[in-house]
Amino acid sequence: MNDNIYDYFEPGDRVKHFKRELATKEDLEKIPNLYLYEIVGVATHSETRKPLMIYKALYDKDQRGNYKMYARPLEMFVSKVDRKKYPEIKQKYRFEKIED
Repeated sequence: MNDNIYDYFEPGDRVKHFKRELATKEDLEKIPNLYLYEIVGVATHSETRKPLMIYKALYDKDQRGNYKMYARPLEMFVSKVDRKKYPEIKQKYRFEKIED
């Protein structure tokens, strides 16, 4: 990642959550896009003015067939994996860009 992680992600980027490493082969055969997401962009919380990352799950659709959207505080989105809780995870950050 570059020096300013807050500028690292762009709308349309595909990212993976570190928990994808915990998925079994069977899980990924059933749901190939498990824990994969697409960045929508950064929004501003209307009350706190804090930045929120908006992203959609590429494995989870709503009743209309649209990918479900999620929001997470930007600081949490770009945080490092908790090594005490997940010592076996190789991924450094909670979400990392998938380089195509």
